[in-house]
Amino acid sequence: MIKVFVIDDSAVVRSAFKRIFEKAGDIELIGTAPNPVDAFTIFKKVGLPDVFILDIEMPKMDGLEFLQLINQQKPVPVIICSTMVGSGSSAAVDALRMGAVDIVHKPNVNLGKFFDDATDDFLDKVRAAAKAKVRFNSAIATKKYTLADEEYGKNSALPASKKIVAIGSSTGGVQVIEEIVRYLKPNHPAIVITQHMPVGFTKSFAERLNSLAPYSDIREASEGDKLLPGRILIAPGDLHMEVKKSGFSYEVTLKDYPRVSSHKPSVNVLFASMAKEVGSQGVGVILTGMGEDGASKLVSMKEAGAKTYAQEEGSCTVYGMPKKAVEFGGVDLSLSIRDIANMINNLR
Repeated sequence: MIKVFVIDDSAVVRSAFKRIFEKAGDIELIGTAPNPVDAFTIFKKVGLPDVFILDIEMPKMDGLEFLQLINQQKPVPVIICSTMVGSGSSAAVDALRMGAVDIVHKPNVNLGKFFDDATDDFLDKVRAAAKAKVRFNSAIATKKYTLADEEYGKNSALPASKKIVAIGSSTGGVQVIEEIVRYLKPNHPAIVITQHMPVGFTKSFAERLNSLAPYSDIREASEGDKLLPGRILIAPGDLHMEVKKSGFSYEVTLKDYPRVSSHKPSVNVLFASMAKEVGSQGVGVILTGMGEDGASKLVSMKEAGAKTYAQEEGSCTVYGMPKKAVEFGGVDLSLSIRDIANMINNLR
């Protein structure tokens, strides 16, 4: 039985979640509270849940402060459900960076219909979250890193790389990507990233990454963006991103067609284009995530001569996508997060 606790200052929302979980035989709502301070009192009676559903803006204590406090005690998977996670919300991106496993945009109106329509989706999200291994980041960075004090900063920058790196990730990937880009050196290879995120969030995510990475130009991808050393392009949250050859260089193209492998953008779409257009000059990396998006087309990249890597199990929030890629035979080597950054830095 999966135990869930809901913290939301709306009585309507708390009642809606009660109705949702009454329909599931494998999920138990062990408690609700209108704010985190009251929730701590209830925890003394019912204990901690397996999954939290958490609003952000609440009286007495906001959701992000609670997320930090509870995970310092015992990391628990958290699903953020808030009106404050609309398109471009920095609060939602910060929640993901701190370790929240999923985010849901709660509308300001028609809440009853929203929850009725989203019942099955919420049940699936809770079941997925219960399997996640939380990587709590207690030190959310707010400024650019400098490598002078880090092991990756001890070596001077290498000549510009001609390789193209494609990265695919999902649940837990926001934290991992942030950690990777922090340690990239000048002249690192061009990187294209498909991270499963809702519409609008990828722009805020790219901007936040760009504020942290000292030697990278990071942006949400636009049609025709060139792949250049030191540049990192993030697939928009509602478009597929492909890489295509353009003369003696490469650029991205964005496609608006239905979901592939249940996702849009899809990692499989990105990796398939890498196999076709980049071949042996490509490098594929599959990170933490639920499901198997990217796994089959990482095999295609490997067959086309690319080097392929997966995040090792121990550091994954969900060892789903990397596990499938390994099982399919598409992975040359599984690496830690730091070793992935080191591998990218040394590509030429």
